[in-house]
Amino acid sequence: MTTLRDKVIITVAPTGGFLTKADHPYIPTQPEEIAADVTRCQSAGASMAALHARRPDDAATCNAGIYRRINDLVRARCDIVINNSTGGGVNGDMVRTRADGTRVVDWSARLDGLGGGADTCTLDAITGYVSSSFGEILMDTPPSRAAELAAAMQARGIKPEWEAFGPSHLLQEIRTLTAGEPGPHLVNMVLGLDRTFQNALPYTPAILQQMVAALPADSVFSVSISGVEQMRGLTHALVLGGHVRVGIEDNPCLVPGEPTENVRFVEHIVGIAERLGLTPATPDETRQILGLKGPSDEH
Repeated sequence: MTTLRDKVIITVAPTGGFLTKADHPYIPTQPEEIAADVTRCQSAGASMAALHARRPDDAATCNAGIYRRINDLVRARCDIVINNSTGGGVNGDMVRTRADGTRVVDWSARLDGLGGGADTCTLDAITGYVSSSFGEILMDTPPSRAAELAAAMQARGIKPEWEAFGPSHLLQEIRTLTAGEPGPHLVNMVLGLDRTFQNALPYTPAILQQMVAALPADSVFSVSISGVEQMRGLTHALVLGGHVRVGIEDNPCLVPGEPTENVRFVEHIVGIAERLGLTPATPDETRQILGLKGPSDEH
């Protein structure tokens, strides 16, 4: 008999905040494209979608109106659990320049990302430089801002998806901000971005196991891994009892040099999970696992 312990939440991250259509032929960036892609991925086994928004010119944004348009289109087609990013990206509306010339991820834009009516939103309680083709950009999140973001989510009935790039994020910011809060706590452990995010770590079996051991009590964890170690690391995550995320945001190619559609990533990880005796969770089962409201509830 299959129980929720045998169910795995498969999240698809179709867009991200970095790649453009010039970089990848299958990346969806506009609301109709994202909704159609997410619907295909749910049919293949995904039960949660980690969404980034883009402006009409494809530059990054956390504009609440654009997020709501995406979310409404997705919900009109399927009942997948929706996660919206509050990190956004490294260009467009997400970047401003301080008087000293430092380029930073705009704080007001991050807060605006809460207005799209998502079930969950990312909460990156981290401070560090992000390096990309757009240059160095500082994500500046002191403890007071992390607490402000968490409180704003709580006020809107949004479950935070805590993103951890290493054990220190789990043992400091996330453990502090989840203390006394009702669980389950949704934690996404992000590995393989060590060439992009300052203080991030690569995937190794030892690092992933150390992070699992450092999780706050009453946590549900998922794992995102960028780069060539992705499928090996996600298989490890499944063995450790975790959930997994795939999609163009994390890794544009299943085979190096061959751009891959999001639905193919979902199909591939579903096959791995099933060979391990696991079953993809439905959206309703995902809501049960995460303690979320049903899709018909107001956001």
